[in-house]
Amino acid sequence: MPRELGGGFLTSYWDRWWDRQSSRRTLLKGAGVAGVGAASMALVGCGDDDDGGDGGVQLATPTPAGQATATPSDPFAGAKRGGTYRIYQTGDAPSLDPYGNLSFLTKGFAAYHYSRLYKYKTGPGILPLSVRPEPDIVQTAEASPDGTKWTFKLRQDVKFHNIAPVNGRQVTTDDVKFSWSLLTAATNANASQVKYVDKVEFPDKQTITFTLKGPNAAFLDALADTNLLFIVPTESESQYDRAKVTIGSGPWVLDSYQPSVKIVRKKNPEWYDKNVVFFDSIEQSIIPEYANRLAQFLAGNLDLSDPNGDDLTTVKKQLPQAQLTSVVGTTLSFMFFDPDPTSPWKDPRVRQAVSMAINRDDLLELGYNLKKLKEAGLDVQGPWHNIVPAGETRWWIDPKGKDQGDSAKYFKYDPAEAKKLLSAAGYPDGFSTVYQYTANRYGKLFNDIAEAQINYLNQIGIKTTTDVQDYSSKYITQTFIGNFKGIAFGYETPFPEAGSYLTRFFTEDPNNHSKVKDATMTKLAQDQAIEANEEKRRALFKEAQVKNGENMFYVPSVAGAGSGWTGHQANIKGAAEYRTKGYGQGTEDYVFRWKA
Repeated sequence: MPRELGGGFLTSYWDRWWDRQSSRRTLLKGAGVAGVGAASMALVGCGDDDDGGDGGVQLATPTPAGQATATPSDPFAGAKRGGTYRIYQTGDAPSLDPYGNLSFLTKGFAAYHYSRLYKYKTGPGILPLSVRPEPDIVQTAEASPDGTKWTFKLRQDVKFHNIAPVNGRQVTTDDVKFSWSLLTAATNANASQVKYVDKVEFPDKQTITFTLKGPNAAFLDALADTNLLFIVPTESESQYDRAKVTIGSGPWVLDSYQPSVKIVRKKNPEWYDKNVVFFDSIEQSIIPEYANRLAQFLAGNLDLSDPNGDDLTTVKKQLPQAQLTSVVGTTLSFMFFDPDPTSPWKDPRVRQAVSMAINRDDLLELGYNLKKLKEAGLDVQGPWHNIVPAGETRWWIDPKGKDQGDSAKYFKYDPAEAKKLLSAAGYPDGFSTVYQYTANRYGKLFNDIAEAQINYLNQIGIKTTTDVQDYSSKYITQTFIGNFKGIAFGYETPFPEAGSYLTRFFTEDPNNHSKVKDATMTKLAQDQAIEANEEKRRALFKEAQVKNGENMFYVPSVAGAGSGWTGHQANIKGAAEYRTKGYGQGTEDYVFRWKA
């Protein structure tokens, strides 16, 4: 991609970003390097290298043949085309419309089929927590010196799937304009994520110009974010229902969908990158129960699994050649509170008591089996989440560290002090409340920690009635957006750009779960989004985490903080090398995998 970028603002932020991209690797548009996998069980523990580098790997043009010829410069040496990649998901998406709701299942579904302006670059040496944006259907990008005006030219070889009524036509800026209108509609809960965009212009069928209200450090990340801008055809406005029909321009075409059973996707023969997409199809079985998923993997019926820590030894024993990879993730678990101004939660001492009531180390042990795995010689980690998840090591501060300051005490397990805080807040005998979470989407680890937290709350006098909610019909549509009474526990989406956690929690975002209105937190959330100097931006992140720790507007828990594991069958290649974060696996990971 030509670098048509000026100085000024770019020298302080984006210039460094582009320099990392161009100087450390030769870019392939939409392609990458697939590894040969492990001859025996691979155990790869991942952290963050802080700069997203790839160790200076130089990429050569892949061989597009059915069976690649092995040469020293061929990154796909031995790659085979054909076959089916057999994976799973935990439930049905509430809607197939990428603008229809906030569900991770909907966004993840869309990421197989729809293009974005940018996506995330994955490959050998690029850790999933260090991925950076690269063009998807953008051909060239040009920025003004102050970083407030961006001009993009679209690729001219991008076509929608050959399905009526779109019939394989070229993607143009008319489709981008229509998609942008859906993202920014008043009814779209994610519209607040791009409020810093002043205007968007479409001077011709291939050109888009974004004018920002000010420099924004996360602009390209927003274009790559699988929560935000998917490019849908204009025909979907009136000629078919996006909630039921999926027509995009991405690497996979929807072949069939049996709710609660299976999703089948076929390779898109017209995707712009002809060098990759090795599998002919992806079959995604819908398996809510963890035990069933594990059993199917052990029986060889799934190529992909999500083994819990206490099952790793079983996997190693039964499938000694399996590939296992681990990473400390960016899925943030947290407790949040109803926004009623008369509720006990309005007193920060009550929220602090909730935080001090939970034993984070014991919860980590419950969820991740750390001691047993360490004894088995595995490299496992168990940090604590802050209001920024532990996996975001560029921005996260350790709640147990000196940077947290005096507010570190509110993260420590101290039920006696928690009771004193409740008493000081006027609740010497505690009080009764509803504790709510969803148990049919996030898996066994989340459910175990959610249930254990109930006992901790009861022990300090917060007497709970439990409401285990259906994900689609109640949790994501009511509780998650702040329409509930009591206390709730949930996950925050793994945003590819860490600043989104702060804007989601502390601004006028409709998904501000507790409807927190605090001037200091709002300003910190807004300031970090436009701060171009990385060190100054780190300082803003630090201050935000300290301030939340002092007030516990949200109480970070530890589900998602330990080493999470992914298992692959031994004959799946590229699985360890291509890993993204967020929901972009369909485009950013799976197109680079094949079966030996």
